[in-house]
Amino acid sequence: MELGLKGKVAAITGGTQGIGRASARQFAREGAKVAICSRRADKVQETAQELEALGTEALGIAADVSTSEGVEQFIGAVIKHFGRLDILVNNAAVFVRTPLAETTPAQWEHLMGVNLGGAFFCSQAAARAMGRRGGRIINIADVGAVRAWPAYIPYSVSKAGLVMLTRGLAAALAPRIQVNAVGPGVVLLPEGFPKASRKRLSARIPMGRHGDPDDVAAAVCFFATCPDYITGQVLFVDGGATAM
Repeated sequence: MELGLKGKVAAITGGTQGIGRASARQFAREGAKVAICSRRADKVQETAQELEALGTEALGIAADVSTSEGVEQFIGAVIKHFGRLDILVNNAAVFVRTPLAETTPAQWEHLMGVNLGGAFFCSQAAARAMGRRGGRIINIADVGAVRAWPAYIPYSVSKAGLVMLTRGLAAALAPRIQVNAVGPGVVLLPEGFPKASRKRLSARIPMGRHGDPDDVAAAVCFFATCPDYITGQVLFVDGGATAM
């Protein structure tokens, strides 16, 4: 069944790997035109070619959306190339272990700048670009927004802030723009993650397994096409982990 994305223009930050890449591929399969950005120029072009091979028009931009220059560069390029913007997915993020006693001001600022500041200013620029036609903004949050992780406090704070940003934007941009968030659970495990630990982790999830980026991408596509009466919501894609 078609989702109604054909001809739409979707911009995805951090679109070269993981959830961002999976979402870009899903949008492309559904006929949307896709723009992605990343700080790595080689990965951006490689992913853009991969999307074009799926039969869509794709644009790859090397930009750092934690800076105002990077935001302007990315959103400006999307409008210049496609002439419009319908969907923004704020996916770019950094995930760094930061024990309380060892966290530096630079780490705090970097995590907030990418995970929260980038989403705010990309949304600000996207809202201007969407204009009266309106559109959708989808933020990628995390179960860490509602569960305390002592070794990742700045990351969790940034994702909790992203949940409140979603609600604030939803109120500020209604009724022309709908803003929602997807909160992934255990989706991407580090390379070399021990098999025994993987089994123990999966056993604690009601669905009995860890997730996959495509699970999250499906939720992103839902918010890109759902009724416009749905806004300011957070959908946790975590196999039921937050229900426990």
